[in-house]
Amino acid sequence: MSRYHLAQDTRKCIGCHACEVQCKANKKLPQGPRLCQIVEVGPKMISGLPRTSFVFMLCFHCENPWCVAACPTGAMQQRASDGIVFVEHDLCVGCKTCIAACPWGAPQWQPELGKVVKCDYCKDRIDQGLKPACVTTCTTQCLEFGEGQAMTEKKRKRHAEAVTTFENGSF
Repeated sequence: MSRYHLAQDTRKCIGCHACEVQCKANKKLPQGPRLCQIVEVGPKMISGLPRTSFVFMLCFHCENPWCVAACPTGAMQQRASDGIVFVEHDLCVGCKTCIAACPWGAPQWQPELGKVVKCDYCKDRIDQGLKPACVTTCTTQCLEFGEGQAMTEKKRKRHAEAVTTFENGSF
């Protein structure tokens, strides 16, 4: 499993898609492949009011990634140091096996290159001590990036606070 985790506070997300735009700009991607995506859920009625939420989707950087196992050329790789799953483009022959193997749709086809691209948490930026491009541009700071355990604890705390606030009638 990846040492890192990228989490979203859905209560803060306004669905502006700045993360998607910044990802495309950072990776110089044309129209088409989306390495991260904002998925709109709703609207649905909550307490008599229509509500829409936005869910940030990207590669999960699985512990045992099916895309890596399926790749016949070794182009789809996982870094031993931190578990980040990435594509070594020089080895990719464009067979799309990794796309078929991933149940989450993380690997995307880039027709201009004739190769697969996918989220790699902006590993070049991480190696420089920076956060992924999508996190740095998030207008509401609903995206957080960090070490897995620390991010899990933040998420648990946020959930506990939300439940406590709701139960006390302040929600």
